[in-house]
Amino acid sequence: MSVTHELRRRVRAERSLPRFEPCLPRSAKLPPAGPGWIHEIKHDGFRILGHRSGDRVRLLTRAGNNFANRFPLIVAAIAAMPVRSCVIDGEAIVCDDEGLAVFDRIRGHGSTSGAILCAFDLLELDGQDLRKQPIEERKRRLAALAGYSSAGMVLNEHFGGDGAVIYRHACALGCEGIVSKRLGSPYRAGQSAHWLKIKNPDAPAVKREAEEDWH
Repeated sequence: MSVTHELRRRVRAERSLPRFEPCLPRSAKLPPAGPGWIHEIKHDGFRILGHRSGDRVRLLTRAGNNFANRFPLIVAAIAAMPVRSCVIDGEAIVCDDEGLAVFDRIRGHGSTSGAILCAFDLLELDGQDLRKQPIEERKRRLAALAGYSSAGMVLNEHFGGDGAVIYRHACALGCEGIVSKRLGSPYRAGQSAHWLKIKNPDAPAVKREAEEDWH
């Protein structure tokens, strides 16, 4: 098989794949009340959709840029999974000694060799589109996959219970905030009322965004 033929085959295969756009949480002032929600820590990093197709791994940002060359540990973690294909949603982060994601350690250009993927959703697996599945099922399958990954990926744990209590503790630890997600919900591109972000007003990310808006 010639190189040209193989290139054409790969391009055709890639074009046949469904497009995956990230689900974006809506801003909220307070966490939702009631038992129908789960809550995750919101980390300060780069939102990434990790695509695996055969032996190829791409790490696509919201702008569509491929950051695979910048985050080699994440590429290695996704490549190590026993799958033919997958799409994993998560946040690429670099943490300080206390385990807190620090944006200044991941921003800029070039390879960020210490970055890891904090994975929180699974959109596709071995050709099966999982976006219509309830979030509990997607997370269950993601957790099973995460056990095969290397040090370049961790599972972003979720918590049930009172969102206000979880938010208060997240702020006390210096996190960017939390994201609350409705149980039973599918994954939808663009802003979704099923995902709510409640930010810590004292977090560096909030102050940085305020400065950028002012300029």
